[in-house]
Amino acid sequence: MNLLNDNLHFRVKSHLESVYPLLDTEQLASELITLMRLEQVLSEPAPHQNHWDASDLIMIAYGDSIHHPDETALMTLYRFLHEQCQGMINGIHILPFFPYSSDDGFAVSDFYAVRSSAGSWEDIEKISAEFRLMADLVINHCSSESQWFKNFKMAQGEGHNYFFTENPEADLSQVVRPRTSPLLNAVQTHDGIQHVWCTFSHDQVDLDFRNPEVLKEFVKIIRFYLDKGVNIFRLDAIAFLWKEAGSSCLNLPQTHELVRLLRTLIEYAQPNAMIITETNIPSRENLSYFGNANEAHCVYNFSLPPLLLHTLITGECDYLKQWMMSMPPAQDGTAYFNFIASHDGIGLRPAEGILSDQEVSQLIDLMQSFGGHVSWRALENGQNKPYEINISLFDALQGTTQGPDQWGEERFLCAHRIMLALEGIPGIYIQSLFGSQNDYERVKMTGHYRSINRHHWQYDELKEALDDPQTHHHRIFEAMKKLISIRTYQPAFHPNATQFTLHLGSQVFGFWRQSIDRRQSIFCLNNISSEPAELLLSNLNLIGTDDWYDLLSGKRCEDLHETLILQPYQSLWLSNVY
Repeated sequence: MNLLNDNLHFRVKSHLESVYPLLDTEQLASELITLMRLEQVLSEPAPHQNHWDASDLIMIAYGDSIHHPDETALMTLYRFLHEQCQGMINGIHILPFFPYSSDDGFAVSDFYAVRSSAGSWEDIEKISAEFRLMADLVINHCSSESQWFKNFKMAQGEGHNYFFTENPEADLSQVVRPRTSPLLNAVQTHDGIQHVWCTFSHDQVDLDFRNPEVLKEFVKIIRFYLDKGVNIFRLDAIAFLWKEAGSSCLNLPQTHELVRLLRTLIEYAQPNAMIITETNIPSRENLSYFGNANEAHCVYNFSLPPLLLHTLITGECDYLKQWMMSMPPAQDGTAYFNFIASHDGIGLRPAEGILSDQEVSQLIDLMQSFGGHVSWRALENGQNKPYEINISLFDALQGTTQGPDQWGEERFLCAHRIMLALEGIPGIYIQSLFGSQNDYERVKMTGHYRSINRHHWQYDELKEALDDPQTHHHRIFEAMKKLISIRTYQPAFHPNATQFTLHLGSQVFGFWRQSIDRRQSIFCLNNISSEPAELLLSNLNLIGTDDWYDLLSGKRCEDLHETLILQPYQSLWLSNVY
């Protein structure tokens, strides 16, 4: 081995020793390196490298979000990106496109296949050749209908020893749950009744990473995805990966060490590839997945959706400011992944410790009056607690605590103007690009509340709606395209550019961004209420020798002591570079 290979082997072995102290980690390290085809390392990944800039924006979509009768759904998605999103999107997160049995893809039955209803690996490779591709590594569990689990029940064959079982008499009182279904499911196997661990549902059976064969299988899967063009790995439900009776089974040290191990292997295989951790948990726990810039490259900014929603429906931004000021700047080599809508609901756990139970209850009541639903999780005392709100973002922002009003579209766009300007990489859910509304028929068809924000479009129907100026879909889509086109060219919107929260009262949410080279400053100012707001420009301390422009309107600020009147949900991006 050369020195680079020695360094890699040492690093991998060190990770493994922390997780598997009783195993022959020398041999296991060699096997993992071989599975990743890293026997001859040519270079080491440089630390603290930002694999992104202000032009990066990721669209989040199911592979079959849009349909056309003459092509696969993935090719229809590819066509939509080319025909409707030219210059807007350079990255795409395609939600699980594998064969599955439930949860719209997150109960994977075959990690090595593309489900026929979506398309083929050739479609995936065509998309990845032109767009940065994020794919889900559904690493915590798999489908009860998978061949692995069938082999488990037969007690023989590949995968028969991949699943986590537990004695029902064990102390599981501290286990943190995201669902209300029983944690253990009694399954008849060739060896008798086995109680399998099911964090999410009885169709989603948890994998047992105490068995290094499971780790080897997923390293093999990662190598396969890299070969197919996947560049960003979304580690789904990663916080639940390692389990120990008597603990919370959440964010355990072994879980963090395995993330560090996967990052090492992925970076050596492809230096610009990234890991993003999906951890729908309180903010402090979520931030721990950055490690010391040696775990996730990106973490989802899970507190942003509920706090921004609360801000816009109350017309007060105090909680949002408080949270923003508590968020440390991401180190170089790491970044926040900002989103305000997704295929799931609006998570409530990330608002814990910020919003009171009463404020959460009021938010839930309002969202239910706007047509939303609530999903629950089980507590250790046997009670249930709200876990997420299921509603389309467009319908969630149709009004305020006073009820629906005429400002829904502006409120919706204000939310995106804030998100697009924040420190981090923005992710926009495809349904938000054109303001999709609650899909009650899909909820009725699937029986799952999350389906309310997973509408399936026919391509011709969507194109007609986007082309018709009379539809809100057209107005939202055109406004979003303009916003994104402006954002893309601003150095101060680099994901790691400086950010400071401004104190402009409860009605105006403001923050300052400065480019890494310090040449550009942008003051992002947002009236988050349904009433006009006064803004005294002198409070911003704008440098008088610079010329200042609002990037959104193109207007120049003539008088830096002027008092501006921001209309309801109006935003300004005041920049000294235009």
